[in-house]
Amino acid sequence: MLRIAVPNKGSLSGPAADMLHEAGYQQRRESKELRIVDPVNDVEFFYLRPRDIAIYVSSGQLDIGITGRDLLIDSGADAEEILPLGFARSTFRFASKPGTANGVEDLKGKTVATSYEGIVARHLADNGIDAAVVHLDGAVETAIELGVAEVIADVVETGTSLRNAGLEVFGEPIMKSEAVVIRRTGADADEAAESKVQQFLRRLQGVLVARTYVMMDYDCRVEQLEKAVALTPGLESPTVSPLHNEGWVAVRAMVPAKEAQRIMDDLYDIGARAILTTAIHACRL
Repeated sequence: MLRIAVPNKGSLSGPAADMLHEAGYQQRRESKELRIVDPVNDVEFFYLRPRDIAIYVSSGQLDIGITGRDLLIDSGADAEEILPLGFARSTFRFASKPGTANGVEDLKGKTVATSYEGIVARHLADNGIDAAVVHLDGAVETAIELGVAEVIADVVETGTSLRNAGLEVFGEPIMKSEAVVIRRTGADADEAAESKVQQFLRRLQGVLVARTYVMMDYDCRVEQLEKAVALTPGLESPTVSPLHNEGWVAVRAMVPAKEAQRIMDDLYDIGARAILTTAIHACRL
C-alpha cells in the first residue's frame, strides 16, 4: 500500500482532508483516529503532527506526505516538495520597533526571535548575515518588549497583531508558504509504487484544476464564432456543435472560474445566448 502522512490538526488538517476526499480517498471519521486504510485505493493514511511529517517522510517509512512548505524547510529533513496545493498560504516577514532595521542587511550582530529557526537561519546564511537566532514556541511579538531579541520573524497576514505590539515589518519577505506534497529526496521506488505515487498526484492535480475552472456552455451565431472562441479558447480547443436552427452553434469550453462572469458579459455583448456555467467536480488533463 501507498503510505501517506496527513496533518492531524491545525490549519492544514481540514483543507487537506477535504482535498483528499474530493480526490476519491477515504478519510477518517473521528479526529482521534491516527491511521486508516483505504483498501479500494490501496492507500494507508497516517495522521501526524504537521511539524513531524517531513521527518517521517525523509526516514523512508512513509512514501509521501502533505505538510507546509515552511515546516518542510524549517525541519531540515531530507525531503523535497513535489506538488504545491494552493491552500494554507502564508508569508514570513521580519518585524521590529520602527527604526531598528530596513532590510536583512541591517541584521548583522542582532538577535532574531522566531518559532521557525531553520527557515530564519537558512535565510540569514543565504544573505551572508551573521546574526543570532533564538527559538520560541509562539507569541514571538513579546520577545522584543522583554529584551530577548531586537527583531522577530513570523507569519504575517494582516499585520494587525504586530502593529498592536508597536512593531512594523521591514525588508523583503523571507518566504511564501503553502501546503505541499513532499517526498524523500531521491526516493527510488519500484515501478508499482511509482505508479501509485503518480496516480495520487494526478488525482490531486485534478482537484486543483476542478477548483480553478468551470465548464461554460453557450449558443452563438456562426458568424460570431471566431470572436466567441477567442474569449473561450479552452485548454485544448472548445467543442463546437451545430444546432437545429441553421446558422447557430453550441460551444463548450473550460474557463477560469474567477473570470467567468466577465467572459459571460463579453459573450453576451457579441450575441451569444443561453450562457451557462457548471462546476467541475473532477478531471484529468
